[in-house]
Amino acid sequence: MPIKSLTLAKSRLLGCCVPSDERNRARLVLAMAADTVAAALATPGVGRVLVAAAVPDEVTELRGLGADVVDDGNAANLNAALRHGATLVRLADPDGVIGALQADLPALRSYDLASAIAEAAGRRAVCADHAGTGTTLLLSASGGALDPRFGAGSAAAHVRTGALPLVTPAETLRTDVDTIADVERVRALGVGRNTLAMLRGERHSCASAEPVS
Repeated sequence: MPIKSLTLAKSRLLGCCVPSDERNRARLVLAMAADTVAAALATPGVGRVLVAAAVPDEVTELRGLGADVVDDGNAANLNAALRHGATLVRLADPDGVIGALQADLPALRSYDLASAIAEAAGRRAVCADHAGTGTTLLLSASGGALDPRFGAGSAAAHVRTGALPLVTPAETLRTDVDTIADVERVRALGVGRNTLAMLRGERHSCASAEPVS
């Protein structure tokens, strides 16, 4: 799971939190990541969540949820960060499936992620976002390379490079958050406690929890 510096991430979300300021926008990004991590770690078959962070000290709270937080290897872009993280995971698990999961899925349910992994069945596979163009989840084949192609039109790029397009994932896995309209979309699905607390203007420490409405 890649996370860029919180001071740079999700600039279009300024105004979602109460009060509306840069510090709370960064805390919202962290809260969404915490809810995504919690859902992933609760998913049957997921043995490890590794967070490749541009600034690991900004996301130390994720360690308390059970994630392994490492630096992203001074990656120049998202794909480089994912390749760095995949290399670290592959060293510990030569034959397993590696997944690149976006950190902005605050409504994610563990059973929806489990369904996507089951459909892939050890094959390289991709889950498109709700718009059908981006990628929220990329899975390697068992023991295979991740080969991330994130960026504009990434869903099609991943399919062109051999990834199976998944058809079963529910909206909780497909709905990432980039805009205020996306926030309202995930709020309707039911976001995790960390994200909900930020949207309500509550002070909190990141905690593991199932999404709530």
